[in-house]
Amino acid sequence: MKQYLLSIYQPDGDPPPPEVMDPIMRRLDALNEEMRAAGAWVFAAGLHPPGTATVLHARGDDMLVTDGPFAEGKEHLGGFTVIRAPDLHAALAWGRRLAEVITLPIEVRPLYGEG
Repeated sequence: MKQYLLSIYQPDGDPPPPEVMDPIMRRLDALNEEMRAAGAWVFAAGLHPPGTATVLHARGDDMLVTDGPFAEGKEHLGGFTVIRAPDLHAALAWGRRLAEVITLPIEVRPLYGEG
């Protein structure tokens, strides 16, 4: 089986209030359990805001270290899930479910060297 990265993109700014976020997190926990039961779930994590990032640029023998984020935009990578799926069609089905649960855009990408 191949592995796929389901990237969660969220808008910059403050997170939704608990009355909005709590039901989403409950649905996300249920989806993660469903993926585990199906043998699809590998790993998932949320990320701290982009302002906490440190960017490294190799410049010959020097290393330029700057505060992040590397790219600036109106949205950022807020978290991700790595899944196992037999093909892209199956990975897209899990990505679609994730998008429905958290109501944010999901990018589905295969990992190199898998399957």
